[in-house]
Amino acid sequence: MSATPEEQEQVQARVGPEPTGEPEFRPYHHPAAGWGAANSVTRFMAREGALVDGPRAIMKMNHENTGFDCPGCAWPDDTKGLHLDICENGIKHVTWEMTRKRVDRAFFAAHSVTELSGWSDYDLENQGRLTEPMVYDPDTDLYTPISWKDAFELVGRTLRELDSPHQAAYYTSGRLGNEATFLYQLMARELGTNNLPDCSNMCHEASGRALQASLGTGKGTVDLKDWETTDALFILGVNAASNAPRMLTALAEAYHRGAQVVHINPLVEAAATRTIIPHDFKDMATFHATRTSTLNLQPRIGGDMALVRGMAKAILEQSNADPKALDREFIDRHTAGFEEYRALCEATPWDEIERQSGIGRADILKAARVYREADRSIVSWCLGVTQHEHGVDTVREIVNLLLLRGNLGREGAGPSPVRGHSNVQGNRTCGIEHRPTTEFLDRLAEACKIDPPREHGLDTVRTIEAMRRGEVKVFIGMGGNFALAAPDTPVTYGALRNCELTVHVSTKLNRSHIVHGRQALILPCLGRTEKDQQRKGLQSTSVEDSMSMVHLSVGMKRPASPHLLAEPAIVAGMARAALPDSETPWEWYVEDYDRIRDTMAQALDGFEDFNRRVRLPLGFRIKQPARELVFLTPSGRAEFSTAELPDVVPAPGTLALGTMRSHDQWNTTIYSADDRYRGVKNLRTLVFMNEDDMRERGIAQFDPVDITSTARDGSQRHLHGFLAIPYDIPRGCAAGYMPEMNVLCALGDYSTQSDQPIMKHVRVTIEAAAARTP
Repeated sequence: MSATPEEQEQVQARVGPEPTGEPEFRPYHHPAAGWGAANSVTRFMAREGALVDGPRAIMKMNHENTGFDCPGCAWPDDTKGLHLDICENGIKHVTWEMTRKRVDRAFFAAHSVTELSGWSDYDLENQGRLTEPMVYDPDTDLYTPISWKDAFELVGRTLRELDSPHQAAYYTSGRLGNEATFLYQLMARELGTNNLPDCSNMCHEASGRALQASLGTGKGTVDLKDWETTDALFILGVNAASNAPRMLTALAEAYHRGAQVVHINPLVEAAATRTIIPHDFKDMATFHATRTSTLNLQPRIGGDMALVRGMAKAILEQSNADPKALDREFIDRHTAGFEEYRALCEATPWDEIERQSGIGRADILKAARVYREADRSIVSWCLGVTQHEHGVDTVREIVNLLLLRGNLGREGAGPSPVRGHSNVQGNRTCGIEHRPTTEFLDRLAEACKIDPPREHGLDTVRTIEAMRRGEVKVFIGMGGNFALAAPDTPVTYGALRNCELTVHVSTKLNRSHIVHGRQALILPCLGRTEKDQQRKGLQSTSVEDSMSMVHLSVGMKRPASPHLLAEPAIVAGMARAALPDSETPWEWYVEDYDRIRDTMAQALDGFEDFNRRVRLPLGFRIKQPARELVFLTPSGRAEFSTAELPDVVPAPGTLALGTMRSHDQWNTTIYSADDRYRGVKNLRTLVFMNEDDMRERGIAQFDPVDITSTARDGSQRHLHGFLAIPYDIPRGCAAGYMPEMNVLCALGDYSTQSDQPIMKHVRVTIEAAAARTP
């Protein structure tokens, strides 16, 4: 399904800000975080006029039950009372939200949608906070003010007039709190659909499906205390310094106490070298850096599964002479399928493992030795593992490795996926799931007195396909920037424009407001940093971190506009308008969020006694049966998997390209055209390449190149004039930034295992740019 010429022309090329000078590249050799982060944050707060509010927010962010949860990543909060449990990107994210700039009715009156479509995405967001509801006027091509009452009625009337409830889709971004999440899914299901696509469909869907199949839980089993006591950490496909910077503290502490830290990633990122933790004042004062790794391995893109298979094969071979290499008691008592897995490993030749992983046998044995010598090991991973065709198989292979030595159900051991966005895991826990289980729906029906639909709904990819075909006519997005986050940018744009109505609940102006349906609403909401006053007083919301801890978040700041509504109030307003005869007490819920939590306690497994437990110091951890060696699998045991190794070696003349974020970026929000940790300045339209691959193609540093991707269906997509940069990346591999490179990932190229877009393994050719006629 390729884009039409018209759709292709409507894609905005420039995402980031106008560069401040000529492109620069200088390999980065400094510690992560430290003074570089401190200087960057200070300059950013000065630029945003937040030198007063910024430090105030720093002292409130991630303080349990008295402050607000950082709206950035989902890394767990410190459990020992740390007062500066913060990071560079978290501070930037909060400062970006707290800006004094405003996008009011005067702004919209002065700028048509056609004009705004030519602005960069940075410039759109940089205009500031949205202040009141706006509706698109097709006659003037302008957004104009609309009352909340009329906005809700427009949504409700459009939903009521649909021929089928399945003609609407309800998208969720990770920043949505648990209480609003629960109301949102309740609204969709009371309306009669499970069309609940979310950002997990594009990031960790593979992790959830793999862990569910192997262990009977869709989440990791470890917590922060396990990270603090483990003997060995294996970090796969994670750029911690940018995507989960507070992980640097855990990595540095692990190194200090003598634990082994193995990073496995095609790029050796800054987090895999050294760091200076900003809240360690002594190290800051003395410029003392701590190592964050004891071994770095660089597999080819997609080669992680073969590398992990190699580690397992080595452990099994060692067990022939050393029975203690395996935990046979654990295997016999708690697992199923071991002998089949052993046979598979024995039948997998070492030369195939080396060829697919891109790593020599000697280096794989080094990693296996670390694993064998550690009494307790944690394996952690992120999108570098999941955004592949074989993402589910790879995560299951990680679990296989852990099971061999009984690294489950005890302190300091287990699987630990790194969730990206602040409450993305909480969204799934609280009902954002297009494939809900019967057990969940039964409890929801009993608690909320509704008859929820039982058929599966649409995920992100299938929602885009259905919008393009005209089968989904209404798209409602709670947070995020769907137009830029999704794959195959021109196809996604065309799908959104084909809707009868698009509704976006947002804090700032973004591309999804400009790429809209025939009717469109922008509904501005409170930010995480802002006070949420309802009829029963100041409200708190709850969030779930990457390790299943649920805790409260309380805003500290006066709202950016008196016309903003909290997300639960916006959901309730839309729900009442769409379901005028509903017996659900929407308005009553919004008066006091404790009432929502009381219903959640009845409907959600693990949320019993919710209001009391969430107010405990540090909140509470959702029960994890697999952590207690209770496996909700068909066999009642942890199950080994036996997938064949995929062929990930690029065909001659092609490269495997992975999309990623720059350092000065959070998801689709771009803060600058720099990437400090990769040594890049004033450039985002780039591609990192192996120097030998560049030489083979006659490409020098900063040469413009043409990049062509070929989809499964044979269709091609192109980017022209991106600048090549030589980088320490395996031969046959390349990398560049999202969302600029999302255009290369065909919508139809999604994993048959997880339905995730294959953003980390795009087949491309790269050539020196051809001369073009202006």
